[in-house]
Amino acid sequence: MTSPAAAPRRARRPEWAGRNYTLLTAAAVVTNLGTHGALIAAAFAVLQAGGDGGDVGMVAAARTLPLVLFLLVGGAIADRMPRHHVMVAANALNCLSQGAFALLVLTGDPQLWQMMVLTALCGTGQAFFNPAAEGMLLSSVSGEQANRAFALFRMAMNGAGIGGAALGGALVAAVGPGWVLAVDAAAFAFAGALRAFLDVSHIKPRESGGGMLADLREGWHEVVGRPWLWSIVAQFSVVVAVVGAAEAVYGPLVAEEELGGAAPWGLALAAFGVGTVGGALVMMRWKPRRLLFVGTLCVFPLALPSAALAVPLPAAGLAAVMFFSGVAIEVFGVAWMTALHQEIPEEKFSRVSAYDWFGSVAMLPLATAVAGPVESLVGRHEALWGCAALVVLVTAAVLFVPDVRNLTRRTHGTPKTDVSVPSPASSSAPAVPSADAEGTTGRLG
Repeated sequence: MTSPAAAPRRARRPEWAGRNYTLLTAAAVVTNLGTHGALIAAAFAVLQAGGDGGDVGMVAAARTLPLVLFLLVGGAIADRMPRHHVMVAANALNCLSQGAFALLVLTGDPQLWQMMVLTALCGTGQAFFNPAAEGMLLSSVSGEQANRAFALFRMAMNGAGIGGAALGGALVAAVGPGWVLAVDAAAFAFAGALRAFLDVSHIKPRESGGGMLADLREGWHEVVGRPWLWSIVAQFSVVVAVVGAAEAVYGPLVAEEELGGAAPWGLALAAFGVGTVGGALVMMRWKPRRLLFVGTLCVFPLALPSAALAVPLPAAGLAAVMFFSGVAIEVFGVAWMTALHQEIPEEKFSRVSAYDWFGSVAMLPLATAVAGPVESLVGRHEALWGCAALVVLVTAAVLFVPDVRNLTRRTHGTPKTDVSVPSPASSSAPAVPSADAEGTTGRLG
């Protein structure tokens, strides 16, 4: 009989990895497995239906336009209602819209307007989901382990993206985009079921006060009063737009015409995912003192994928570039989340997150919609070089903001708030990138 001393020790979770944190991480893994493949599938569904680069851009814009329109409302609602209720409702909408998209592709001759409507519904769900998810995760972590918690979450989320992108590209080539979209719908259903078990009882209910406009004004004042916050949001309004256009429109076209189809593009996106896992591993150990200065330096490599597509590099070279940019942007992502967690009061997490996301994706619908016409006007290679140059220019400009260069990590405590944020170890505390940004180009990975 085995003695107690000789019995194998059970693995123990870190004290900051509470029940909600674990549920959120598991749900993020599930949805990212489905969504990273579905993003590839949507682009190739348009091409398979006879569309061109402009049509791919219009479908991508249809997804991001409602994201821009409803983000602020979603942030205000997420700071008023239980955040997990908002997340589950958004997942249900995403499940239905992706399921209908899959059915349309599998059984019929999808029209451009139909694909745009269904992707717009998916984008609407994301508008409500993203601020709630980011607020939920930020409120789940406390103390000096925040950096590690965010890095581990992002590593799990982006690790799932590796498999999702690679498998999605392979499945699109093997069985067509419709089945990949169906898998994404099932993933949203399962993840929503997991999120229904989240517990927000430790978060003190908001006191009744002003209406939604008052909440939005309060969130706005929180943003504009912090130069490091609004300047980086402005930077990413350009970065996300041009990177999104390159990856959503030009990337699939270069892959289709010059690299051999969907599989090499899926491999490149998977390499980016591997890079983000590597970056998260780095940030599990490294705690840079000047959070945003180091993070901003790591945005420069986001110019490299556009340059690689402009050349274009062969599939192996493109994958290497995507890997390096993934490492770099993940360092930024963890540093950014740590800064938000350190500087923003808990009861304003979702509203500030909404303004952050709103600013960052505001130009994305326009960029994806005009990507096709710009290609026709100046040429695809020239357009991609322009994307790379814009990333470099706006990132260099942000380094002139003193608060970006000088904001430092605090080793003890977080700002005082009107809401107590207990440690996940002492409660059923919950658990972004950035948050669980499902299927969205952005800082969340």
